[in-house]
Amino acid sequence: MSHEKHRFSLNNGFVVKQKGHKAEAMVLTAIRGELVVIPVEWSWLTLSRVLFSRQEVMKWNGWGYSDSRFLFNKKGQAEFTGRRYGGGMVLPSLKDWFESTFGASLQHKSPATLNASAVPFPSLNEAFLQDLKSTGIPFSHEAEDRVFRAHGHCLHEIFALREGKFGRVPDLVVWPNCHEDVVKTVDLACRHNVCLIPYGGGTSVSSALECPPDETRCIVSLDTSQMSRILWIDEKNLTAHVEAGIVGQDLERLLNESGYCTGHEPDSMEFSSLGGWVATRASGMKKNVYGNIEDLVVHIKMVCPRGVVEKSCQGPRVSIGPDIHHFIMGSEGTLGVVTEVTIKIRPMPEYQKYGSVVFPNFEQGVACLREVAKQRCAPASIRLMDNAQFQFGHALKPQVSSIFTSFLDGLKKFYITKFKGFDPHHLCVATLLFEGDRERVLQHEKQVYDIAAKFGGLAAGEDNGQRGYMLTFVIAYLRDLGMDYYVIGESFETSVPWDRVLDLCRNVKERIVRECRERGVQFPPLATCRVTQTYDAGACVYFYFAFNYRGLADPVNIYGRHAAREEILANGGSLSHHHGVGKLRKHWMPESISDVGIGMLKSVKEYVDPDNIFGSRNLL
Repeated sequence: MSHEKHRFSLNNGFVVKQKGHKAEAMVLTAIRGELVVIPVEWSWLTLSRVLFSRQEVMKWNGWGYSDSRFLFNKKGQAEFTGRRYGGGMVLPSLKDWFESTFGASLQHKSPATLNASAVPFPSLNEAFLQDLKSTGIPFSHEAEDRVFRAHGHCLHEIFALREGKFGRVPDLVVWPNCHEDVVKTVDLACRHNVCLIPYGGGTSVSSALECPPDETRCIVSLDTSQMSRILWIDEKNLTAHVEAGIVGQDLERLLNESGYCTGHEPDSMEFSSLGGWVATRASGMKKNVYGNIEDLVVHIKMVCPRGVVEKSCQGPRVSIGPDIHHFIMGSEGTLGVVTEVTIKIRPMPEYQKYGSVVFPNFEQGVACLREVAKQRCAPASIRLMDNAQFQFGHALKPQVSSIFTSFLDGLKKFYITKFKGFDPHHLCVATLLFEGDRERVLQHEKQVYDIAAKFGGLAAGEDNGQRGYMLTFVIAYLRDLGMDYYVIGESFETSVPWDRVLDLCRNVKERIVRECRERGVQFPPLATCRVTQTYDAGACVYFYFAFNYRGLADPVNIYGRHAAREEILANGGSLSHHHGVGKLRKHWMPESISDVGIGMLKSVKEYVDPDNIFGSRNLL
């Protein structure tokens, strides 16, 4: 197939030109910065396969890009493949860490395959389908398109896919190209009583994208990926009006071309969408400078069954009753589809610098972060890893390029462990990222390192800090490697007051180990955490755990996070800091916001969507 390419501006889009019995489909992709003209037969199914099949470049049963993965090569060495993230790296320590930590063996593999014939046949609403065709909005009911949008990235979802087990999946995928297309789709869904589930980047880890198994109506996945334009940039007010389907990496790249950024960088920013950030109340790692999503949003446009919800004024603050934006933010696709968002933007930072600090133990590291928060001098990002996560990060260190580099690493280790007396089994590391004008960054850096020194912290270099943040985008790929060798793992998060941080971290990790032992897991699990965000009154804590499930009849049930979440709540933690509730955690919603609070949310849902068109059943 030949492709004719043209340069394009920010105002990209999708059109189809009829030529007799043929058509030319033109797609403007924000990813490559080119207009690609693809001749195809006048068939919506063919069109959707050519243009909208994300599974051509992304894994259908795992995280991220298809060409990026961890594997053990023929020599038994761990590698990270592909050209992204500094791909092609050899990781000489990972194999030993993997086998010793989990008791895993490279001789035992658990492969995964997708059998399209096993996917349930679509239950289509023919009247809806006929009316949809008349709008010209692309759609597909091919098995691969439907399966790809039937799940997020919870462990149980990916595990089921690898096992070839498919529950309820969407019957149809629709790709609106603009706000008006969404209005048409929602109107048709209301007219024909079709269930809609919005789909942005597909990175949910709360079961929010799972189809309710007992839903008898036709389920339509409303994929917003084609709504990826920056509609305008207002340089006087430093705002940008953006379609909600754009993913984070494209948003930042396009803004950077004009000298701006949002600074909003969740760990999933490569794939998660602006609309998804709004719908889940997302948080970015640099929120200390740029704020969380609720701090960045100026205006939201949402389509719901009752009509379009938006404010008439885009002033920086208003006092006109409860903020309507806060009905939308965190609604998780239960009220409607976010189509356009006006967000704050900032000039790109003049200077960026990484750093790291090693502490004798986790307790002193937490005390340092508390003091940094108290003095309100936190850098753009500051994260504290416990010892288990430090050991894990060390196992991911690439092969050194020279004997001299290896010698220097040895000297650093000797200085920290022998000369300074740090116990390698107790020390922990904080990674730092500073942004701003150069003079302020250097002043800020000195202030943070001075505080760290008061708590026994030693500067550990820029390279370790930069590598730590690079691993943010790579670490999700490790779960897929584990599942190839009968190791399952998951992450979860919470927010907690400062005076409960240490107790919560200790008790949750101990609960995980105890639960695994009582449920027959033979090898001790990995249970680790990091303090990943700091606030005046508390912190966000992120947990990882994993174990070897070989020989267990129902590993996903054993893994179930209910015990860990109960322990979090018992220790003063929240139901979620930024992942959201979805269906995974809604059991605890009454406990979290009270029965009256649940009643308030239900009242909004019943008014906005009386026929439950947006029937994902998240939150409530």
